Amino acid sequence: MMIYDKLFPPKKIMLANNKIVEEKRTKTPFVLVLIAIGFVISVNVTGFSFATLLNRWQEFFIILNDMIPPNIDYLPNIWKPLLDTIKMSLVGSLLGSLVAIVFALLASSNIIKSKITAGFFKFILSVLRTLPTLVTALIATFVFGLGTMAGTIAIFLFSLSYIGKLLYEQIENIDMGSFEALESMGLTKLQSFRYAIIPEILPTYLSTSLFCFEGNVRYASILGYVGAGGLGLLLNERLGWRDYSSVGMILVVLAVTVFIIERISEHFRKKLQ
Repeated sequence: MMIYDKLFPPKKIMLANNKIVEEKRTKTPFVLVLIAIGFVISVNVTGFSFATLLNRWQEFFIILNDMIPPNIDYLPNIWKPLLDTIKMSLVGSLLGSLVAIVFALLASSNIIKSKITAGFFKFILSVLRTLPTLVTALIATFVFGLGTMAGTIAIFLFSLSYIGKLLYEQIENIDMGSFEALESMGLTKLQSFRYAIIPEILPTYLSTSLFCFEGNVRYASILGYVGAGGLGLLLNERLGWRDYSSVGMILVVLAVTVFIIERISEHFRKKLQ
């Protein structure tokens, strides 16, 4: 923004005491122009069409109307995929949150003095975060086959990267006085970590893990689109057959399930604060 200040120098204002102060020019017009240019470029690159949006928006409400009322008779077919979705989310989140502790410990530069080791684990967590969960699940289906195993692996990797990053950042901002004191008394790094660091990070760690789990329930519901099992597989099938009343029933069950899990998670997260 230094170039902007040179092109549009500050406005000089003389006060009542004859002192001159400078008021910088607002950058709002410049920012708005940049946003407008970016918007035009994105529309041209993506092929977005306002005409199509205006002509087809009513199709959404036609499909929504076909979903109401939901097909209650289809409910028995939903329970098993729903249970698979919850199991994928629970197991993947649990394993990911546990392994995240190890990765966070090894990525923390204030505990691991080797910059190469800490940098390596930070790099691994960064790479895992760049992979969309759907892409990870798709790759997992080629390795482990179709089914919930692939979905569980995808959720595990996402939970590991998400919780691991937040955890090592928190560890690096902790006062290391008690940790160093325990080390000076002859305790190992692992013992010092257990008694000095874990009590400090435990409430935030548990809260983050619960938040990650409730999000993973939603993510797991669409992994079936790439063959990773769960409700997504059923949802994709019903949409393919244009069975919108059954789709409506699936969405209602999913919404109620997510709502219940979110309320339970929110309750426990408040207790941890």
